[in-house]
Amino acid sequence: MNQKRIHLIDGMRGLSLFGILLANLLIFQYGMWGKEELELTGINQGAYFFTKVFIEGSFMPIFTFLFGYSMIKMAEGLRQRDLKVKRYFARRFLLLAVIGWAHGTFLWEGDILLFYGLMGFFLLLFVNRKTKTILVWAILLTVLTTSFMLIGAGFSGKSAPEEEFMASPAYIEKTNDVYANGTYSEIKHHRNNTDPFENMPDALVLVMLVLAPIATAPLFLFGMYAARINFFSNPVQEKKQYRLGTVLLVPIGIAMKAIFELATSTGWTDFLIGAGAPLLAVGYIFAFAWLYTKFNESVAMRAFESVGKLSLTNYMMQTVICTTVFYGYGLGLFGKLGTAGGLLLGLGVFVLQCTASFFYLKRFHRGPLEFILRMWTNFSWNGKVKKKKAKRKRETEAHAL
Repeated sequence: MNQKRIHLIDGMRGLSLFGILLANLLIFQYGMWGKEELELTGINQGAYFFTKVFIEGSFMPIFTFLFGYSMIKMAEGLRQRDLKVKRYFARRFLLLAVIGWAHGTFLWEGDILLFYGLMGFFLLLFVNRKTKTILVWAILLTVLTTSFMLIGAGFSGKSAPEEEFMASPAYIEKTNDVYANGTYSEIKHHRNNTDPFENMPDALVLVMLVLAPIATAPLFLFGMYAARINFFSNPVQEKKQYRLGTVLLVPIGIAMKAIFELATSTGWTDFLIGAGAPLLAVGYIFAFAWLYTKFNESVAMRAFESVGKLSLTNYMMQTVICTTVFYGYGLGLFGKLGTAGGLLLGLGVFVLQCTASFFYLKRFHRGPLEFILRMWTNFSWNGKVKKKKAKRKRETEAHAL
């Protein structure tokens, strides 16, 4: 990878973290399930609509795509050093899952790192496959997932009652009270010992657990495929493709999500949000790459890149900052700031992260959590990959000659 390509991917990762923060602010402010039961007016209603259409569900898929992309690039680097690819990935994904478990247990219920760590083990099935095989599986799983959604929309005609899939009003009310006024111990106990779906059939829970990795796998695989064909390696030469993807996918994705928010809920509107969110995500990927060809030296792009290089640390810091602002053991602003105020707070937090990341990288090469992950992955105190003894021996013999 050349330097521009690395910068572009880092910038995309920073962009995804910005969107993830803005979407997560609904959860930080109103709870995982309470955010769906809000009664808003005026500017807060507008901010809520903006978040639901333009942001929620369309930035996490960018991170998903980049996870697969980076996985292939890391594998290529390990192969160049004649190292065992799956062994290194297994260690990396194990620690990522542990960090995710700790994050979800001790800080916040919206963690995604545990899922990514576990999903990484599934992706090991593809890391050594041919490029064409990865593409075929990505397409097949996309068709399969889309077919499931279409069948569900066609048979249901009307979406199932929300109470069957959402937490009960009593749970939401209890959560609001605990998060707004509780101590750290009370909030942690409520998060880890209260089941919002205690009446949900076990069979339905099992189906959801099985379908979750299948539904998300395509974007992981498309990211792996993009890395294999070195897409994004020459932004200037690929500019026309970026522009085409932007013009086609961004309007379609926004329209599909807007219809879901504005129309009466049916099986077909559920399909629109299920398909529209990832389509918009891919559109955002193309849009950012297109803008990168025009403004790659701008302050904004440098800011996104700085945050992206410290993605794990910045993701965790978003949780620390926002839970401190909203939860009872901090400033206690849970449910009080409003959706518009939440967007402004998110912008402020991200600007702070951009600034801190930029100056941090002037002195250090990696973030603290990134360094710990590399130490564990590479089994070395300095975080660097160890050369195999056989390779070192060959290099020594070559120098001797």
